[in-house]
Amino acid sequence: MLIALIVIAAALVAGFLTNRFLRSRLMGADAEGVSARGLLDPLLTLAVLVLAFVMVMAAESFGSAEKSARTEAGMVDHLFEVAEYAPAAQRQAIQADIVCYTRAVHAVEWPAMVRGQGSTAPSVWTTDLRQHLKEMNPNDAVFEILVDADRERSEARQNRIAEATPAVPPAFSWFMLISLAVTLAALAFCLPRKRRGAEIMMLLVLTGLLTGSLLIIRDIDRPYDGLIAIQPTAIDGTNTDVTEDYIAAYGPASLPCGLEGRPSAAG
Repeated sequence: MLIALIVIAAALVAGFLTNRFLRSRLMGADAEGVSARGLLDPLLTLAVLVLAFVMVMAAESFGSAEKSARTEAGMVDHLFEVAEYAPAAQRQAIQADIVCYTRAVHAVEWPAMVRGQGSTAPSVWTTDLRQHLKEMNPNDAVFEILVDADRERSEARQNRIAEATPAVPPAFSWFMLISLAVTLAALAFCLPRKRRGAEIMMLLVLTGLLTGSLLIIRDIDRPYDGLIAIQPTAIDGTNTDVTEDYIAAYGPASLPCGLEGRPSAAG
């Protein structure tokens, strides 16, 4: 970083010096220089490239978060269905853990992700689930399927939580904002002083588009918050399905958690 700053500063100083002492000799005293308008094209290009790069980063983060949420919900549903073939000694306990896990993710962890955080509430049930898996025979075919599904669920959850943190670093966000602000200020400076109604209108439109792009980037860079936030639709649907199946098999009183997935007094 220091070397880059030194090189850029040296290049700028060298350019000023050659402009001051050598330009007139090499190009003639009447040679035209670069106007303010001529500098606008690279400045605008830089601002748009930075904006596009950041938008791609944010969009990839948003897509990854959405995919992880769907994958997790699918693995949880798969876990519950496979647990139906587990030994009777562990079957109900494993399925109860799964139901409570979906409730904890939906009611506790999802609101925490809006603040860029995770929650320990679902981990209570995954820890208990693994304890019941340890009680099973490792040579049982169902055991291996359950372990694999739980691992994929865990990986999807970790990625889902990781995406709650903005993918665009604050320094990059400030650089993008400053680049766009300087570009718009330079464009406004170069507007003609007379008959400039059309130019002002186009500048206002451009300002609106760039500002809208910044707001969209901020929104999708926080995938669980904002106007286009990812909702817990997938895990909510899984919660509904597994809860109905569990209650039909064992009754509601046997669940060791409340509606928010927290351990109940009886549990």
